[in-house]
Parts: sequence; structure tokens; C-alpha cells
Amino acid sequence: MTAEPETTRIGIIIAVISMLTMYFLYKEKLRVGRKLQSAPIISDAHGTKTCFYLSFILLASSLLYELIGIPYVDAIGSLGIAWYAFKEGREAFEKASSGNITCGDDCCE
Repeated sequence: MTAEPETTRIGIIIAVISMLTMYFLYKEKLRVGRKLQSAPIISDAHGTKTCFYLSFILLASSLLYELIGIPYVDAIGSLGIAWYAFKEGREAFEKASSGNITCGDDCCE
């Protein structure tokens, strides 16, 4: 016996709020990072952009469930989130292992 949610409206609302918040934070962090010429702040902005995309995947899977009612569509959304997180993590490890890590304020000397 499996339990299916009656609605995903709350999840949709949370995903929209999260998307709006993450987009605003991404833009502001990027602006501040560029103004200060700070690679760590710019990198953090890109991490926030990842959260924006993850919220978008959550919203898309919740909307699909709400509109079509296909069971387990949230599981497909979870696979999308896992794939995206893996891709971003692999990219971060590749950058870290390349030795091209820089600090803007001579903190790495």
C-alpha cells in the first residue's frame, strides 16, 4: 500500500518562493563578487544558482504531479536533482584538482 499526496500545492508555493529568493541572492552575490573582485563570492553565487535550478526541478515535478496526477513523478524529479547535484559536484572537484584555485586577497600564500 502506497500513500499518494492529495495535493502538491504547498510544495509548489515553497518552490516558487525558493526560486525567487535564490535568483535574487544569485544576482546580488554575483554583483558584489564582481565589484570586490572576489572569486570566493562569485563561486558562492554560482552555488546559489545551483539551488535556483534545483528549486526549478522541484517546481516542475510538483506541477506535473498536480496537473497530471502521475504517481512517482516526484521520484523522477528527485533523479533530476541527483543528476544535477552530481554534475555540479564533479565540476567542483575537477576545478579543485586542476590547481587553478585563486584567492583575491593573498590568503593562499
